[in-house]
Amino acid sequence: MYLSYLRRTTNALKSPKPDPKDIPKAIFTSLIDVVPPLLSVSPAADPAVISPQDPTLLIGSSLVATCTVSPDFPLKAEDLYWTLNGRRLPAASYAALGPSTLSVALARLNGSRQQSGDNLVCHSRDGGILAGSCLYVGLPPEKPVNITCWSKNMKDLTCKWAPGTEGETFLHTNYTLKYKLRWYGRDNTCQEYHTAGPYSCRIPKDLALFTPYEIWVEASNRLGVAVSDVVMLDILNVVTTDPPSDVHVSRVGDLEDQLSVRWSSPPALKDFLFQAKYQIQYRVEDSSEWKVVDDVGNQTSCRLAGLRPGTVYFVQVRCNPFGIYGSKKAGIWSDWSNPTAASTPRSGGGFLYPFQPVLKKRGREDDAHLAKVPGRLHRERVGGERGPRSTSRPLQPFPRGHPSLNFFRIVLEVLENFADCLNGFN
Repeated sequence: MYLSYLRRTTNALKSPKPDPKDIPKAIFTSLIDVVPPLLSVSPAADPAVISPQDPTLLIGSSLVATCTVSPDFPLKAEDLYWTLNGRRLPAASYAALGPSTLSVALARLNGSRQQSGDNLVCHSRDGGILAGSCLYVGLPPEKPVNITCWSKNMKDLTCKWAPGTEGETFLHTNYTLKYKLRWYGRDNTCQEYHTAGPYSCRIPKDLALFTPYEIWVEASNRLGVAVSDVVMLDILNVVTTDPPSDVHVSRVGDLEDQLSVRWSSPPALKDFLFQAKYQIQYRVEDSSEWKVVDDVGNQTSCRLAGLRPGTVYFVQVRCNPFGIYGSKKAGIWSDWSNPTAASTPRSGGGFLYPFQPVLKKRGREDDAHLAKVPGRLHRERVGGERGPRSTSRPLQPFPRGHPSLNFFRIVLEVLENFADCLNGFN
C-alpha cells in the first residue's frame, strides 16, 4: 500500500510543473490520498483476559482465576501456564474450562508480599505475557490507638498514633487525622502527614486556645474502615518548647570534682505566663551512659558535684513548661540541647583522696573521724541536709602501699557515681 504511495509521489515529481493556481488543489488531493489509510489503522486486541480482575481477599481465602485467550490468537488452553510473583504455579492446580480457557486454583492465600498487590500472570507456552491481575490479600484495619499530641510553643499541634494491636494489614492503609472544637465547629482534616514518624500529622496554624479539641484517627483500606476513640485535649495542657539555649559548662575554680552549668530559658515562651522545670543529663567522654539530675527546679544554673578529676564530661539540658495561663497539667519535656563539653581540673600533688581518717584513742575503742580536703569548703547536700563547713587540718599524701588505700578506692568508686545539683551557688 505504502509502496504505491511512493510510486505516485515519484511520478508527480517527474510530471510537468503545474500551474501555480492549481497547487493548492494538488496538495489537497495528495492529502486525501494519504490520510485515510493512516486513520483506518486500529489498535490490536488484548491477547487474553483474566477473571476476576484485581480482586481483594482476606488472608486464608481461596481463589479460582481463569485466563481466556482472544479468538484472534491461535492459542489453546494447553498452550498456557500461570505464575504468581514470577514463580510458576504447578500444573496440578490448572483446569481447562474450554478450548482456549485455562483456570488456576489458589488455596489459603497468605498476605500480599507488597502493598501494591501480588502479580498473577497468564503466559503462552513460549513465556510471552498474555494478561495479568493484581491480588490484594490482607486484613481490614484495626482502630488506631495511643493518640498523643503536643503543641510547639502554642503555635501548632502534632499528633502521633499506633496502627492497632496487629499493625500489619498487608494492604495499603490510609490514615486520616480529624479534629474539631468540642462544642461547636465542623470536622477538619489534617494535611501534613509523616512529620514526626510514619503515623503522625501536624496542624500548622489556626488553633484555638482555652477551648478543648476532639481528635480522632480513621484508618481505611480495601477491606474496611476503623475509627479510633476520640481524644479530648486543651492546647495549653500539651505545650512543649525548644531545648534551652546558650548552654555553658565551666570549671568551678580549682575544684576538681565540680562543673558549673548555665543556660537560658526558652525564648519562644518569654511573653507567656508560665513556669518551667529543667533536667540535666551528663556522661563521661568514653561512656554512652547518661546520668540524670532531676531536681534542678526553675533555676537556669546548676553545679554538678562528685565528678571525676581530670575528666571530660558532656552535658545536656531540657525544659518542661507548665502552668501556662494557669493550666493544671504537667507540660511535655522538650528535646535535649546539643551536648556541651568541659573537663574537670586534674588532681594536684600526690595521691590525694576526698577523705582521710584521723584516729583518736578512747579507752579500748578507736573512733575514726573523717576530715575534709582543704579547699573544698562548699556546702554539700547529704541525705537532704547541708553539712557544716570544714575546719580540718591540711592533708598529706598517702605513702604508696598504705593499707588504707584499698578502702579509699572503694569510697572513690561510690563518690564517682554521685552527683548533686548545688542550687544557689555562683
